[in-house]
Amino acid sequence: MQIPIFTVDAFTNRPFSGNPAAVCLLENDLDEDLHQKIATEMNLSETAFIRKLKPGDDFTKSSCFGLRWFTPANEVPLCGHATLASAAVLFHVQKNTNSVLTFVTLSGELKARQVKDHIVLDLPLYTAYPQELKEVEELIKAAVGDMTVQDLRYSPDTKKLLVRLSDTYERSVLEELKVSAQRFLSAEKTGKVKGLILTVKGNSSGKGHDFYSRYFAPWYGVLEDPVTGSAHAVLSSYWSEQLGKKEMLAFQCSRRGGELKISVRNDGRVDIAGQTAVVLKGSLTL
Repeated sequence: MQIPIFTVDAFTNRPFSGNPAAVCLLENDLDEDLHQKIATEMNLSETAFIRKLKPGDDFTKSSCFGLRWFTPANEVPLCGHATLASAAVLFHVQKNTNSVLTFVTLSGELKARQVKDHIVLDLPLYTAYPQELKEVEELIKAAVGDMTVQDLRYSPDTKKLLVRLSDTYERSVLEELKVSAQRFLSAEKTGKVKGLILTVKGNSSGKGHDFYSRYFAPWYGVLEDPVTGSAHAVLSSYWSEQLGKKEMLAFQCSRRGGELKISVRNDGRVDIAGQTAVVLKGSLTL
């Protein structure tokens, strides 16, 4: 069996930056265990599987598909950058003729549309609530040492812990921070944290970024994720409230780095837009 597969760098317009995802186009149902085996083989933070929902569906003409995401270790309920990559394969490689694509996922229906040179994802918006320091003190110490933490929030829907560093820190401090994410596994004793977001306020006067972040998910086999749509579904809610803004420009300052355009909507969802670069086209032989 041959399965078309693509590697797409998401949230960037040039190869070898942003966040790479593998995207598989499934003409037929795949044995359940093969999803994980393929994702482990690809060894990227996410491998996405686009599947037809009905026998007559067509990757160039249909507007609704099933979508699943797997890390090298397990299936996840939401992945923004691999959804962006999946939409890019359908829009740019398959030349899908629809203006809006709908993906049926574990997080409900997600939509993607083309707006000029960006693809806009319609994602859920997740609230993060104040978190007691003493519950997660060891984890925070493992992440940022003695740095000053200005705010601490937890998103129960996504199991993500948001750590806002002091506004006295510049973007460069976050970028240069040496993080040993492997240590998080022994430092996190509550069992409730599955992703750690570090964030600092940006310089949004003029055309700067409103906020910066880094994201770590060793619980899912991803030490540091380069650019994370699902983390921004939490960050968007937090920074919109903090800054009093609905439209924001964000930058995730991992080594590869990537930019996200954010528009918080009034219906409890968020539009996150990014660019993509398709860097590999091939086929898996099973």
